[in-house]
Amino acid sequence: MQRFSTLVELLAAGADDAIAFEAPGATPLTYRDLRANQQETIKSLNSFGIGRQDRVAIVLPNGPDMASAFVCIGAAATAAPLNPAYRADEFEFYLSDLHAKALVVEKGSTSAALAIAEKLRIQVLELIPAEKGAGAFTLAQVNPQAASTTFIPGPAAPGDIGLILHTSGTTSRPKIVPLSNINICASACNVRDNLQLTAGDRGLNIMPLFHIHGLIAGLLAPLSAGSSIFCTPGFNALKFFGWMSEAKPTWYTAVPTMHQTIVARAAQNHEVIAANPLRFIRSSSSSMPPQVISELEAAFNTPLIEAYGMTEAAHQMASNPLPPARRIPGSVGIAAGPEVAIMDVDGNLLERGLTGEIVIRGPNVTAGYESNPKANAEAYTKGWFRTGDQGVMDADGYLSITGRLKEIISRGGEKISPREVDEILMDHPAVQQVVTFGIPHEKLGEEVGAAVVLREGVTATEKELREFAAIRLADFKIPRKILFLEEIPKGATGKLQRIGLAAKLGL
Repeated sequence: MQRFSTLVELLAAGADDAIAFEAPGATPLTYRDLRANQQETIKSLNSFGIGRQDRVAIVLPNGPDMASAFVCIGAAATAAPLNPAYRADEFEFYLSDLHAKALVVEKGSTSAALAIAEKLRIQVLELIPAEKGAGAFTLAQVNPQAASTTFIPGPAAPGDIGLILHTSGTTSRPKIVPLSNINICASACNVRDNLQLTAGDRGLNIMPLFHIHGLIAGLLAPLSAGSSIFCTPGFNALKFFGWMSEAKPTWYTAVPTMHQTIVARAAQNHEVIAANPLRFIRSSSSSMPPQVISELEAAFNTPLIEAYGMTEAAHQMASNPLPPARRIPGSVGIAAGPEVAIMDVDGNLLERGLTGEIVIRGPNVTAGYESNPKANAEAYTKGWFRTGDQGVMDADGYLSITGRLKEIISRGGEKISPREVDEILMDHPAVQQVVTFGIPHEKLGEEVGAAVVLREGVTATEKELREFAAIRLADFKIPRKILFLEEIPKGATGKLQRIGLAAKLGL
C-alpha cells in the first residue's frame, strides 16, 4: 500500500464520499469535508501568525473534534496534545517547556490551562464545532492580537515536526520527543500494513488522543487506509457495548486494563458481540496477561493482536501478526516497522536467544530528544535507539520483553516518572525523604507507591499526603499506597533504589 510523508498526503488516502469520522449520535464527516477542514485550518492558523514548526498545544476532550484538530493542526504547525486532566502546575510546566505559541481549547472551556496561557502570554484559540459533521470545526481567536509576521506559511513539509509529546524519563524532567511528519506517517502506515486495514474497516476508538497509542493506532493508521473511525468521548466500560452496536466496528485497539474491563462484561453482551463480529482486537502500551488474551479471544471469537510501542518510535515497534501467521501469547511479536535487535551493554548486537536491551532504528524513530544532549548520548548507540527495555528474540524473530531497565512506573499504560512524584511530596513540610516506586498490581500492571521518612517530631497521615499531591498531580500519578519508614532501604553505594523496593517492603 501507498506510503505517505505528510499529514496532508495521508488524508488523501480516503475516497471523497467515504466516511472519515463518526461519533455517538452525530452526523458522519466525509474525507472530502475533513480535507477541506484541514486546508481551512492551515489558512486560519497562518492568518493568526502561526505556521510551520510553531507549537500549538491542544487541550480538548476525547472525541471527533480532538481527532480532527490533531490532523488539521499537525498539517500546518506542530501539534502538542496535552491531557485535559492536568492541574495548573502541570500545564505551566508543559506549556513553558514546549514554548507553545498557541493553545486550542473547546468553546466555553473552563480548563486550568487558560489562566496559565494568560500568565505566559500564549495566544488562545477556541475550537467551534461546524455543521458539516463529526469533527468539522473552525478556530476563533479569544484574545486577538497583532498577528506575528515571523512564521512560515503553508502546509508542513515531511521533515517538519508534526507532533510533540513528553515522555516520563527517569530524570525528574519529562523529556520532549519531537516526531516529524515522516515519523508519524511511517508509523501509521506500519500499523495499517500490520493489521491489513482497508477502506472497508471501521475502528472504534476508545483510546485517549493525547497519547501516542491513540493518535497513531487509533487515528492515523485507519485514516492512512481510507477507513472510518468511530470517535468516542473516551473509554467507558458501561457504554462500550452500546457504542459497538451503533458503530458496527471491525476492530478496536486498547490497553490491557481496558480489555480486562471489557471482557468482564462480555458475557452479558454476547448478542451485541454476535451481531457485530470483529476482524481482530489489538492491544498495546503494556503487557497483556496470557489468561486475558485467551478470555478475550473466546468471548469475541476473534484473534487478539498484541503489539509493542513507545513514544520515541511514534508508537509501534513490534507486533504479533494476523492469522494465519503465528501469534505467541506473552510475546510482543515480530518487528513491525522499524528494525529491531538486541544489544549488550557495550553496544554489540547479540545473537538470537540471548537477553539484552531492545534497540530499534527506522523512519518512524525520533531523531532525538529536544535540548537534551545527555539523554541523546545515552539513548543512541551506532545509529540504534536504546528502548530501555530488556528482552530476548527467539530463532523466528519473536520478541519477548523480560523486564524494564528504566524505573518508570507503567500504570494501566500511563507512564509515570517517579521523580516527578518525589519532588511534589518533598514540598510537604513534614516530609524529609521520599522514594516513589512501582507496586505490582494484578489489573493495572503497576500501581504507584511511595516510601516516606518524616521530619523528626512532625506527623502526617497517608490521607494528608495524598490530598497534598492531588493539588499538583493528575489522578493517575497520585500514590495509592504511602508507607512511613524510619529509614528507606539503600543499595551498596548508599543510593536509594526504586527497583525492587516493593519486594523489599513486602508489597
